[in-house]
Amino acid sequence: MSSDPRHADISEAPTAPAVRFEGVGMRYGRGPEVLSDLSFELPSGSFHFLTGPSGAGKTSLLKLIYLAERPSRGLISMFGRDSAMLPREGLPDLRRRIGVVFQDFRLLDHLTVFDNVALPLRVAGQSRSSYADDVADLLQWVGLGDRMDALPPTLSGGEQQRASIARAVISKPELLIADEPTGNVDPEMANRLLRLFVELNRLGTTVLIASHDIALVRSLGAPVRELADGKLVDDGMRAA
Repeated sequence: MSSDPRHADISEAPTAPAVRFEGVGMRYGRGPEVLSDLSFELPSGSFHFLTGPSGAGKTSLLKLIYLAERPSRGLISMFGRDSAMLPREGLPDLRRRIGVVFQDFRLLDHLTVFDNVALPLRVAGQSRSSYADDVADLLQWVGLGDRMDALPPTLSGGEQQRASIARAVISKPELLIADEPTGNVDPEMANRLLRLFVELNRLGTTVLIASHDIALVRSLGAPVRELADGKLVDDGMRAA
């Protein structure tokens, strides 16, 4: 985990894109579209930032990617498969290929920090003995080594955020999407977490981070996709 985020390898892999949007629009209920005419790709193994003002539609876009919402029009392909054609029973398997860092953390209050982070591995059928050391090492890395047995309600906001990030990356997902992952941590920890995302990307994970943190975005120099009023305002290849 000693890699320098400024020297991340963000080259594109010659495989099917992890995510492809073609003419996608989205609305909630009968309201106006909150996302309009989105067409872009996230190449497999790439690293991107998503920026834009509050209300631009960043969280809605992430919801479409992790299949929490359906588009009102257009085509979304995940790992080369049309998401609209997936049977409902196939969604859990697809979602297990995606790690998500939510703004509201979504930790389970009745589970310890250790068990929250280990949950994706348990769901995948792994035994505790096979993952205990990995979970402990990751919690040390994010500064929660002394909080493994704590319950989420006893954690600070920053600690809950770090636990949420650890849970999202522990299974080394094929795609990681993170919604403001450094919003509640100090600059030193933000840089440490960024190095974690970079290392995961080096291992082949496609990474998309939504962030208002301009310093964080500039520190990496990865491509930036900018949303404004529900539309992409550049081609996604501008370096910060």
